[in-house]
Amino acid sequence: MAVMETLGGIERKLEGVDRQIVTTGREDATCRHLVTAPGYGPILSSAMAALVIDPGAFRRSSDFAASLGLVPRQDGTGGKVRLGPISKRGNGYLRRLLVNGATSLIKCQHVRRDPWVAKLLAAKPRKVVAVALANKLARIGWALMTRQEDFRGRPAAA
Repeated sequence: MAVMETLGGIERKLEGVDRQIVTTGREDATCRHLVTAPGYGPILSSAMAALVIDPGAFRRSSDFAASLGLVPRQDGTGGKVRLGPISKRGNGYLRRLLVNGATSLIKCQHVRRDPWVAKLLAAKPRKVVAVALANKLARIGWALMTRQEDFRGRPAAA
């Protein structure tokens, strides 16, 4: 009985923290822009807005994704490059949130119908596809933060 009361108290505290995150996110313009992108929820958006102080410090979105450790590590000699696992450099918390957002996107039917995602899912394991999609989400986030505008999806194919 005491354990149930303790768990209930913890759940109430977590709900309060979630409400604070959503309220703070509504006040921040960067967070409002990020939350419009697919895969970005209030927690990822607020973490990205808080932890990435100057997205303009990166020349390209690929540099930003590489700073989060979402690109393959490159090894090789003699001009032959071998791609390995992701480098896992940078902020592990943001990387984990991006991969979680990508994993939740993979479960959506409309995302699975995307030709790029469908091709990857046919050839690679789900977790590898999730990391590739997280890389794409990081690039989208960088673009939204630098331009300070809402996400505009691709027009639907006729």
